[in-house]
Amino acid sequence: MQIGFFGAAKQVTGSKHLITLKSGKKILLDCGLFQGKAIDTDKYNSHFGFNPKEIDVLILSHAHIDHSGLIPRLVKEGFNGRIYCTPATKDLCDIMLLDSAHIQEADARYMNKSLIAKGKKPIKPLYTIEDANRSLEYFSTIPYNQVTQLDDDLWVEFTDAGHILGSAVVNVRVKDGRQYHRIAFTGDIGRYTNRILKAPQPFPQCDYLIAESTYGNRTHVKPPKAKDRLLEVVHKACIEKEGKLIIPAFSVGRTQEIVSVLNDLEFEGKLPHLKVFVDSPLAVNATNILKKHPNCFNSRMKNFMKDDDDPFGFNGLSYVRDVEASKAINKLREPCIIISSSGMIEGGRIVHHLINNIENKKNTILIVGYCSKSSVGGQLVNGAKEVRLFGDPYKVKAEVRILNPFSAHGDYEEMIKFLECQEKHIIKKTFLVHGDEEVMEVYKEKLEQKGFHNVVIPDFKKTYEI
Repeated sequence: MQIGFFGAAKQVTGSKHLITLKSGKKILLDCGLFQGKAIDTDKYNSHFGFNPKEIDVLILSHAHIDHSGLIPRLVKEGFNGRIYCTPATKDLCDIMLLDSAHIQEADARYMNKSLIAKGKKPIKPLYTIEDANRSLEYFSTIPYNQVTQLDDDLWVEFTDAGHILGSAVVNVRVKDGRQYHRIAFTGDIGRYTNRILKAPQPFPQCDYLIAESTYGNRTHVKPPKAKDRLLEVVHKACIEKEGKLIIPAFSVGRTQEIVSVLNDLEFEGKLPHLKVFVDSPLAVNATNILKKHPNCFNSRMKNFMKDDDDPFGFNGLSYVRDVEASKAINKLREPCIIISSSGMIEGGRIVHHLINNIENKKNTILIVGYCSKSSVGGQLVNGAKEVRLFGDPYKVKAEVRILNPFSAHGDYEEMIKFLECQEKHIIKKTFLVHGDEEVMEVYKEKLEQKGFHNVVIPDFKKTYEI
């Protein structure tokens, strides 16, 4: 058996991990989009490093685009197998892949105006809405905690990873010749302090572990300080400075978390009277899907809903779908809060909001989750004085604030706590993925101190014999 790493190897995005059995059967874990500016994302997203026609089955950990966003491209290039995930992940992919395709097409049209004007060759989107719709026909769902035999050589079980709605640890058992191997891929590991979803659950014992390491070198501020700090940011940005507070946030997970906190503050009478906009059609749809899966809510959320039956709606909050309504927000001359995607500021409506507001010192940009160093969000976190948006330079005059307690990724203490359900001496090898290389080195040392052995940081496109 072989395991190859074709994404999220010494970097955070582009999740793709390929298991190849002696029989030639190929099992792909995730099929995510590369994001960020430090690498040639167009090249990496256009070339998988393997032949999509040879993949027999795709097993998806969750719906975030850096884990699912190349599925339409995979199908477009010849994949003809089944895609397995949890029911909630399928519901989210129904909207997220179409939204991603819309962004691919819209961004290509926008950039082509400038390219054509400069006499340069126009670009093509990675895939189209038609491609995304076709890819959704390949999905099949399996609920949590149900061992399912997919064929003579492969069994899969999803356990709750607590990251976003439907997120799962992918637990596979494969027959490789006369041997059986148990492989666990954590996907992204969630928080034990999630305001909405259940905490990550223990997962079955594995022989080989593929583990996330995004926040492998840091810890998060713990609630309830997070709510107080958000209120302080809102007050300073909108009341003291009388400006706009712009929050880049992923449409699934992060947006609902922020809205839930603002709802709590409004319910407690602490939130200033401000207009709050969730400007993302995807976030609107994702919030509606979240409401359809109350079985995934934790006890805190269920108890809160006894007094407030809509934790994602309050006075002053508007969900924006229409393009013209989105444009109108930038014409407002009063303080307000704008929550828009994408979280790393790599596309979507948030880019337009920054174009209109980043050069005004009265405004504030609040980063509430992980951003790869090369992304626009990562550049802002690292103190950039100028960023490029749709290819044009903009001075960073708005104040940039960082508030990471709302990250959907566990910190290193939470990730280690999650992995402690395993008998460490049984695990033959642990592969670290989904993290910057220097972070992985720190996390590897922490794992080894806790008794994990044979911890490997795989190189991009490297294949390991098992």
